[in-house]
Amino acid sequence: MTTAVTDAAPITVARRLHCVEAAAELIGVGRSTAYEEIRLGRLRTVRVGRRRLIPTEYIEEYIDLLKAEATNAA
Repeated sequence: MTTAVTDAAPITVARRLHCVEAAAELIGVGRSTAYEEIRLGRLRTVRVGRRRLIPTEYIEEYIDLLKAEATNAA
């Protein structure tokens, strides 16, 4: 009897919803700045129950906004 040994890599799933603190860390700003950007409507969120979460695509959208503002200011 032979048993096959596979070299399959473990499957990892990237997180797609981030709490505000984790999103702030990904963006490179502080927690208060992230909440201020949410309040201003510049960083969008979704609600899951009472939690406010930020989808990865909204983080990318916010970074694109920052890039556009930097380009326009130059």
